[in-house]
Amino acid sequence: MMRTLQIRPYAPADAEALRAVFEASVRVLAAPYYTPQQIAAWAPHDHDAPAWARRLADNRPWVCVVDGAPAGFADLQPSGDIDQFFVAPGHARQGVGAALMAHLEQQARAQRCAAMFSHVSLAAQAFFAHHGFVLQEQRLVTLRGVQFANALMRKALVCGSDNGQ
Repeated sequence: MMRTLQIRPYAPADAEALRAVFEASVRVLAAPYYTPQQIAAWAPHDHDAPAWARRLADNRPWVCVVDGAPAGFADLQPSGDIDQFFVAPGHARQGVGAALMAHLEQQARAQRCAAMFSHVSLAAQAFFAHHGFVLQEQRLVTLRGVQFANALMRKALVCGSDNGQ
């Protein structure tokens, strides 16, 4: 059952907690879709903490907090790109991802983005499809010398003032 849920802007003090959310999400939720070698390349135990903090500062994610602790985070770039979207395994399928996605879409519409898009892991494709994203292209990407499958997914946004044109 969902408890107190709040979405707020990222603060630099969140970096370590969001790294923990990211690592747990990849190592638990994505594990059925990827090999141990792929998981280790995607979320290595030894990471560059200053680089991680810079990436978060650059991406300016929204943090979903449940009962005072980060349960997930996601960003929306001015282009409509969602670079990071992660939910802690203990909060999966409890509305955290849906709340973050609704918030991102609200932000995208306010910024008059024509669409939102993301390079989506195999683990998250059904979630993104459920939220109106359409598969554009299946892809293979390489990270730390290891190849991964993911997909480019896109959701067109129709602004109310343009009557669907």
